[in-house]
Amino acid sequence: MRKMFVLFAAAAALTTAACNTIAGVGEDAQAAGKAVEKCAEGRTC
Repeated sequence: MRKMFVLFAAAAALTTAACNTIAGVGEDAQAAGKAVEKCAEGRTC
């Protein structure tokens, strides 16, 4: 029973970490897209 709890806790921690990493990548890609859009519109690059 104790092993199951430890495994469940580890899986929950890894899932949370992976979710935060994916969200961070999405935010970085969005920021890069906005920068390219500004440059294409003739605003400061």
